[in-house]
Amino acid sequence: MNNTLVKGLAVLEALARSDRPLGVTELATRLELGKSNVHRLLQALTELGYAQRDEATSAYRATIRLWELGSAVLGNLDLRDAAAPYMETLRERSRETVHLSILDGDEVVYVHKLDSPEPVRAYSQIGGRAPAYCVATGKAMLAWQGDAFLESLAGRLRNHSPNTIVEPQAFLREMERVRRNGFAVNRGEWRESVCGVAAPVREPGGRVIAAIGLSGPADRLRPSTFRPFAEQLVEAAHAIGEALAGASPQASENRASTRSIR
Repeated sequence: MNNTLVKGLAVLEALARSDRPLGVTELATRLELGKSNVHRLLQALTELGYAQRDEATSAYRATIRLWELGSAVLGNLDLRDAAAPYMETLRERSRETVHLSILDGDEVVYVHKLDSPEPVRAYSQIGGRAPAYCVATGKAMLAWQGDAFLESLAGRLRNHSPNTIVEPQAFLREMERVRRNGFAVNRGEWRESVCGVAAPVREPGGRVIAAIGLSGPADRLRPSTFRPFAEQLVEAAHAIGEALAGASPQASENRASTRSIR
């Protein structure tokens, strides 16, 4: 275990749980650490934005960044709960792996997944990452980012498979196609042998906050199958958005099994 990380987290927790700013000496005494060690850890936490020094007293307090992180975690838990019944229905009907992803810069993070029951399936893991411009869930979210962001990203694309879209104008046209169709596809652009299709999930205000998608072997999940699956995903994504807006869990579960996501 990394001792520096453990000590840094101990300092951060002490600041977060205190009802007042704490000085280096008091922190060192509480945590049974050397003052110079505590001072270095506080400097690092301050530079990273997790702690703030009061110039008048030289004491430190935790910043709102901890609240932001906690809110993000809670938000993801709400998202997973809202998506779970729809993901299960999609897996049962498609027999492919179902992903729920969020966007972090130019990468997707898989916050939930249900594996295909088939012996040959698309590999991924919860918490794993992939280049957003190479996978369907990533494209489904990227397409709704601002023009400046997309133009910047278009200038730094790189190959991950022979099918990766790396030419800037081709990538921007692909983003237009996603916006026009309302769903995104991956034609073996991350791993040549894996294809996918996905739709964006929107919060009540309309902002895209996640994407739900299917992934599977290219010889099973072919372009000819994209459209029917896309329709299922678009409807599931809409239902997840409704659930996040405050629909009851039971009502959401009923819609997952009765609406035409088949």
